[in-house]
Amino acid sequence: MNLLLLYAEFFKIGVFSVGGGLATLPFLYQMADKYEWLTRENVADFLAIAQSSPGAIGVNMAAQTGFRCAGLPGAILAALGLISPAIVIIVIIARMLLAFKENKIVALVFSGLRPAAAGLLAAACFGALKISLYNGAAAKWYEIIRLREFVIFAVLFLLVLRFKGHPIIYIALGAAAGIALGL
Repeated sequence: MNLLLLYAEFFKIGVFSVGGGLATLPFLYQMADKYEWLTRENVADFLAIAQSSPGAIGVNMAAQTGFRCAGLPGAILAALGLISPAIVIIVIIARMLLAFKENKIVALVFSGLRPAAAGLLAAACFGALKISLYNGAAAKWYEIIRLREFVIFAVLFLLVLRFKGHPIIYIALGAAAGIALGL
């Protein structure tokens, strides 16, 4: 594994993943399609682990991917690659915003970035749903949706909407359901 390539790939993701950690998912899926050292299933597994781990989802996923590809040096370089563009961009924007905080163009740029971020997050959501619930190898039409996984998804989704409890509770419930159902 070329560590420089790993850093460069995550640097690119860091530059273009507007909207936070979940916005990295489409890029990670693309990386999985491009390189043999990552699969779409790995991305789904890493997402589950990253969401249940402390810290930023994107950084957690970068570190997991890097660790899988090149051990501890890979984890460190992938995480650094992901956050490097943000550090540079934030410093530049902070300086520019002080000078142009009343500029109409700046306000319009941010108005355009919000729906772009929402689109990236929606794409990430649909990608995660597809990997979690869709069975592309189904022999029969009614097996296309993984029923047990869908029930877990639906129950937890409704619980989150209704009770808005701490995410770790729902993660633990999902893990317990997965164990109980033998998933």
